Amino acid sequence: MVLSRRAVLKGLLGGGVGLGTGAVAYGFAYARHHIELVRASLPVSGLPPGLQGLRVGLITDLHHSETVPREDVSAAVHLLMSERPDLIVLGGDYVTWGDRSFVGPSAEALADLQAPHGVYAALGNHDDDRDMPAALEKRGFTVLKDERTRVEINHEHLEIAGLRYWTRRPADIAHVLRGAAPPIMLIAHDPRRLEQAASLDVGLMLSGHTHGGQVVLPVVGAVAARKFPVVAGTGRRENTTIFVSRGVGTLYVPYRLNCPPDVAILTLKGKGDI
Repeated sequence: MVLSRRAVLKGLLGGGVGLGTGAVAYGFAYARHHIELVRASLPVSGLPPGLQGLRVGLITDLHHSETVPREDVSAAVHLLMSERPDLIVLGGDYVTWGDRSFVGPSAEALADLQAPHGVYAALGNHDDDRDMPAALEKRGFTVLKDERTRVEINHEHLEIAGLRYWTRRPADIAHVLRGAAPPIMLIAHDPRRLEQAASLDVGLMLSGHTHGGQVVLPVVGAVAARKFPVVAGTGRRENTTIFVSRGVGTLYVPYRLNCPPDVAILTLKGKGDI
């Protein structure tokens, strides 16, 4: 029998997994609120000279809810803005289970995000197709629902595409990217879209969804996220580089272990310049 992420996370926490009371209390009271800034240099195939060194801010998986307070989202926004990224990507799952009472507050908590080349958002599996995009667009963000746009930076272009979580068929993803000229940056909430991205020669894919496993055990690792090609951080398949954020919020249980929440500053480099 294959266990869901929900069952694994609840089982690990409920069973104690050999953890002391202090470790459990730390995960509830502190670790899940202590947001880290991750910096990474990412090789991007076909990146032109004018885009070398472009700094992309990534924030995802807010899950603003009764268990993920606005203070956590605001702290993540402040941390990201302190780095002054050139462009910002929102990776989806702004609320949990589409809870309409947090749609407006989640978008409002993100309102201070701004960057010289724009803020671009995709949708996750917890986001609806109407209210959440409307709330984000009201804040001036560009929401890409199986769409793409072209940004001109330093006399070069960057194609930015965003997938809905439920868009999985290779033909549907190919349709979104049809006619796009490299370099292409794909925002796909689920890192399992890496296979399709690689087959379409996408240079860069940015994802979340995994929460980094949320509970990472010594030796065993992130049991709840083993089905993903990359659980957190950087990976590569063929000509496609992927970065997966651990996200800001939590799901199922308000707890993290050895897996702090994060926002990321990603510096784009040519494939041979890392």
